[in-house]
Amino acid sequence: MDDQQIVTLHGERALIDRAGHLFAGARHEFLVAAADPGTWSNGVRTAFAAGLRPATEPGGVALRKLYTPQALPDARAERRLTRMAAGGAHIRICSAPLAQETIVLDRRIAILASAPGCGTRTYTVIRTPDVVAGLRSLIHAAWESSPDLDDHLRRRPAELDAEARRILRMLGGGHTDESAARLLGMSLRTYRRRVAELMAALGATSRFQAGLRARELEERF
Repeated sequence: MDDQQIVTLHGERALIDRAGHLFAGARHEFLVAAADPGTWSNGVRTAFAAGLRPATEPGGVALRKLYTPQALPDARAERRLTRMAAGGAHIRICSAPLAQETIVLDRRIAILASAPGCGTRTYTVIRTPDVVAGLRSLIHAAWESSPDLDDHLRRRPAELDAEARRILRMLGGGHTDESAARLLGMSLRTYRRRVAELMAALGATSRFQAGLRARELEERF
């Protein structure tokens, strides 16, 4: 595999057997973009961690992990990510969905994972410099525009009142401002003001993002 620029591996066992040494060989940067830490099995996560030391230690690697809000479904998950951050990982939360889960090692190697839950998962190991640079650039752009874990937790509302939840449901349901205001029994001006306040509280930069966040929160109510 060392001489091949692009290799597709079928299943986590093949990934560990044929590419596990690449994870342990990272020396400068280990960049992960994934929906949540549970995306990868215990075996793969062990392979990731083998021999890796955070940048806070001599000879350590910059561990950068970009997750979506799906990584924080409850207090237990929050504590888990907090422990990871305390251990030296830099964690940021991206509000937009990630197109494909990716690992980039030392800006030299990229690993693209197919969507989980669709049969045997495939992993494409890429060494082509221009392709790796392009993938890292896309992830880095999302990284730069995403808050770190502490900021995300501070911005996230601890609890939404009943009116806020109803407004979020209107956003998630795709209602126009006029129909939503009418259904909620409030003026159009008041509805739009409350939407703006909720978008700011949720860290959403568009109605689309607010609608996505609404569906995530709806699962909790």
